[in-house]
Amino acid sequence: MQMCGVFTALGPEVFHQLVRGISIGKLKTYQVYERFKLRAHLLKLNSEALRKAEPKMWARIQAGEEDFATDLSQVFLLSHLAMIVDVLNFLGIPNEEGFFDKDLKPESYLTEGWQGRVFQQFHEKYSREILLFYINHLDWELNKTEQVFLPTA
Repeated sequence: MQMCGVFTALGPEVFHQLVRGISIGKLKTYQVYERFKLRAHLLKLNSEALRKAEPKMWARIQAGEEDFATDLSQVFLLSHLAMIVDVLNFLGIPNEEGFFDKDLKPESYLTEGWQGRVFQQFHEKYSREILLFYINHLDWELNKTEQVFLPTA
């Protein structure tokens, strides 16, 4: 599955909440503000412009623009680094402020049922949408999974 598939499986309401959670300040801090502004085809990058551009961004996801989906996923994740650090620490994955070695062997960290354990641990601390997105992104990135985790509760 590609990143567009993850977004599509999570649905437009999750996507809406993810867009609302973008931190312009974090994008500037991590020097991706200008790049994302260009990739999103925005003249201005602020909360109003994001709100107005959301339907077009969703249409690009549905059209399968994988490069855009990958960039957008990074924007969502950079906006929620504290959650990422918490999840990685909970799983025991060595990281530096949320960033880990891309050659990491996930087998010893992402054991059977890890998605449910992470969701149960953090569902009250973080928004459901970003938590579900990160669980699925981590599984996509490390395990190249074809399934999307969606808890029943």
